[in-house]
Amino acid sequence: MNTTSLSRRHAQRKVRRGAGWSLFGLLRRWMEVSAQRRRLEHLDDRTLEDIGITRDDARAEASRRFWDLPRSY
Repeated sequence: MNTTSLSRRHAQRKVRRGAGWSLFGLLRRWMEVSAQRRRLEHLDDRTLEDIGITRDDARAEASRRFWDLPRSY
């Protein structure tokens, strides 16, 4: 076996491993955002006012689907 084929196989393994981790990362982000949206929905009006959003804004954000990530996330 030559060095080129070893390097290629190593690179292929890294790509596969990287793809798995990115999928895991996406699932983790979905879970985090979903949990944040559930908590946002249960905040009281005073806390919502402190962070600068209305009850309607909180409801709208909480009703978004888990896969609907904010652009900044």
